[in-house]
Amino acid sequence: MRGGYAVSRLRGHLAVRLQPNHPTDDPHGIAASIVDGLLYGCGDAVIGINPATDSPARTGELLRLLDDLIQTYRIPTQSCVLAHVTTQLAALRAGAPLDLMFQSIAGTEAANASFGVNLALLREAQAAALSLRRAPPGAQVMYFETGQGSCLSASAHHGCDQQTLEARAYGVARAFAPLLVNTVVGFIGPEYLYDGKQIIRAGLEDHFCGKLLGLPMGVDVCYTNHSEADPDDMDTLLTLLGAAGVNYIMGVPGSDDIMLGYQSTSFHDAQYLRQVFARQPAPEFAAWLAAMDIQAPDLRLRPVSPQHPLLSGDGLG
Repeated sequence: MRGGYAVSRLRGHLAVRLQPNHPTDDPHGIAASIVDGLLYGCGDAVIGINPATDSPARTGELLRLLDDLIQTYRIPTQSCVLAHVTTQLAALRAGAPLDLMFQSIAGTEAANASFGVNLALLREAQAAALSLRRAPPGAQVMYFETGQGSCLSASAHHGCDQQTLEARAYGVARAFAPLLVNTVVGFIGPEYLYDGKQIIRAGLEDHFCGKLLGLPMGVDVCYTNHSEADPDDMDTLLTLLGAAGVNYIMGVPGSDDIMLGYQSTSFHDAQYLRQVFARQPAPEFAAWLAAMDIQAPDLRLRPVSPQHPLLSGDGLG
């Protein structure tokens, strides 16, 4: 991998998944969001797109878009399109340049079956990603998302509590030595977490359990619009997670994901957390930000002109 792996192994760092989703997967809209995020110092964990259309062809197109951008500007990060694992496998077989293989997972066999996955399929996906040799042998090529309530929503909780089953999902993740794991517990909705206080509690629980199990754990600090939560709740959770040493968070344009329809953290939220808690980006990414004259060593962003390579469309070569 090109960059984000270091954040989960080094103290004093905070990475960001740059999440440039678009309701029609428009490449110009996605590219504009990516440039916006990079200029805020986001993207060292991964540049990861949730596709509006779960098809191998669209997944391949988006992966090529990300790869072209990363290669052109020599960005030390990795790409991911968060389609179903079988869709990614089909795109990979068609020649797509895949860095990370993504899949949502849960803490029971029945819940994973409801996602259309099992351990054998995940092992196949891991082997396929490694076979591309875009990373060193044995590198971390898996990205998992989890979240309390997923087993219950699938009627696959077997009478167990949500947090126990969430911890079991982390056991599944750990078996595949992932580069990234994050909980999207606030996205699951008020059917399982009623209000902001419950989302705060659950986000901290997931961070804590992920850390105990040695995972490169991140948290999507988020809520759905039909929850009894608001941005003040998310600012509280974001700050608590920063104090607790969260590995990475999400960076969404304006904090409003216009494709998935939920509220998360914005690019400038990441800058707030880094500056308040003196957290650096991944070392390779920090060096790239300095070389691109985007961020100063004191973590402050530099003003950029319309002639900046990311805005003018010129590469570094």
